[in-house]
Formats: sequence, C-alpha cells, structure tokens
Amino acid sequence: MHERAAEFKAQAEEAYGLDVDVHEFPEGTKTAADAAEAIGCEVAQIASSIVMVADELVVVVTSGANRVSETKLADLRDAEDARTANPDEIQEALGWSIGGVPPLCHETDLPTYMDETLLSFEEVWAAAGTPSSVFPIDPERLCELTGATVVDIVE
Repeated sequence: MHERAAEFKAQAEEAYGLDVDVHEFPEGTKTAADAAEAIGCEVAQIASSIVMVADELVVVVTSGANRVSETKLADLRDAEDARTANPDEIQEALGWSIGGVPPLCHETDLPTYMDETLLSFEEVWAAAGTPSSVFPIDPERLCELTGATVVDIVE
C-alpha cells in the first residue's frame, strides 16, 4: 500500500475508529470518471473532496457527476464570491495533495458541506490520500464523521 494511503488508513482508525478498506488502482483515480471506471461504479458514486475558498477555506464533498456552484457556496457562506483553492492552499491547510484529498483526516478543521446527491446511494467512494487510492463508505456515515452540512450546492 502506498505510504500516504497507509497513513490515511492509520489516521482514520485512530481518529474515528474507522476501518478503511483502501483500494489502489495503478492506473490512477485522479478524476471522478477515472475512479468510477476503475471501481466499476457510477460516476455519481464518487465522493470528491473539493477544497474551496469562500472568505475562508471549506471542503465540499460532492458527487463526481456534479460541479460545485461557486454562487451557491458564496451565498451559503455569505461571502462576496467563491473559488477553488489552489494546490498550495490545500496542501498547507489539509496536509493532502490535490487529486488524493480524502473527506476526513485533515490537519485543519474546516467547515464541510456535502452534496445531497450522495445520500441517494448506499455506498460512495472517496479518495484515500493518493491519486490512485479510494475507499468505500456509507454516505450517511461519511456525513456523520465529517460533521458535514448536507446542502444543495451544485450547478
């Protein structure tokens, strides 16, 4: 197992008592479509952790079939505007690199929102710390663990 995926697995166990079933795909799971193809699930079942800035950094866990609405996020946060965080902001705040950002086990506690679409599935797949590792989880459990607020936040 990749060192970063093993680190994520250990952090999830220690912090949440979560036994993460990491699946690694050498061909990579950088995009939701790549992940869905590798796993054999719908693109909509990919729980993508998107780090955004709306006056402050926030995490939006969204279905891989959807795009985060910057307008809805700005309105939700009562911010002037919203944008995708840059790789340096993500690495510094969360300790993970773009393409492998898991929905939990972040170095900084950030407000988290979850795309309501994910709750229509019994199982979703999220990044496990690297661009080639993912793990399955019940979206209700994911919401509980992340403390996410479920919202309509997509275009």
